[in-house]
Amino acid sequence: MTTITSPAPATGAGETKTAAGRAPLRRGLLRWLFVAPALAYMALFFGYPLVRNVVMSFQHYTPKTYFTGEAPFNGLDNWRAVFANELFTDALWHTALFTVGSLLGQFTIGLALAVFFSRRFRLSGFVRAILLLPWLVPMVVSAVVWRRILDQDHGMLNTALHVVGLVPQDGVPWLSSPGVALLSAVLVNIWIGIPFNMVILYGGLQEIPRDLYEAASLDGSGPWRTFRSITLPMLRPVITVVLVLGFMSTVKILDLILALTSGGPADSTQTLGTVTYQLSFLQLDFGQGAVVGNVLILISAVFAVLYLRANRADFGKGK
Repeated sequence: MTTITSPAPATGAGETKTAAGRAPLRRGLLRWLFVAPALAYMALFFGYPLVRNVVMSFQHYTPKTYFTGEAPFNGLDNWRAVFANELFTDALWHTALFTVGSLLGQFTIGLALAVFFSRRFRLSGFVRAILLLPWLVPMVVSAVVWRRILDQDHGMLNTALHVVGLVPQDGVPWLSSPGVALLSAVLVNIWIGIPFNMVILYGGLQEIPRDLYEAASLDGSGPWRTFRSITLPMLRPVITVVLVLGFMSTVKILDLILALTSGGPADSTQTLGTVTYQLSFLQLDFGQGAVVGNVLILISAVFAVLYLRANRADFGKGK
């Protein structure tokens, strides 16, 4: 008599498929667990202040609010008051001039120094270390020193220029003339930012293969053509980073202007940063101060989006 036995259920295969299906879920969960501390940090120290600042711009927020907790919403009153204020319009224009002038000067001189130091010579490392000092010194200290140097009556700059016959005895009102003060602030900020540009661009130059320059030399390419055809294209990613970081640090600058001119004379050096400080901590109108702060955040966000789009387009072309 033949006994027919039924096959055992294939439990092993089913369990294997279940385990294989759970593996991606576990990996995804582990990724989120690793990212969670950074997300919590960003939400707590960046997200919440940003949202709070936006909400504050629609409130009547005064020192009394800190004791009573009452900050009634006033709609767009703060925004209308800020945009109707001529000081805000002037500060917006000054910020644009200050930022563009600083970035152009810092980048141009920093790139020239980086190219110069890329050719090794004796004591080049020592000279580069000396040139880093303006970047290492606190900005307020640099501003105070430059305020003494640019003083019209007793400053070293006017004294030196008068000795060589470039300026009259009464000197140039570097910080006391509305037509010159902003230019002086730009020059000081250029001096401070040159070392940062030089260091980053110098590092980028070291990553360019020397074979490209040798091939260009064999083809009879001159220095300017080699710089335009090889150095600049190869440095483009580094240049983008330098300009973006320089923009972010320059557009919101405050301590340099306060130490140099305090926004004067005649509000000729008022920027969005100083207007925010003036509205919030001198006039104690935190709602209007938040409006100007939001404008700064919006400008930075637009610049960041354009930067990301440009990088994405370049990456697409490269692929």
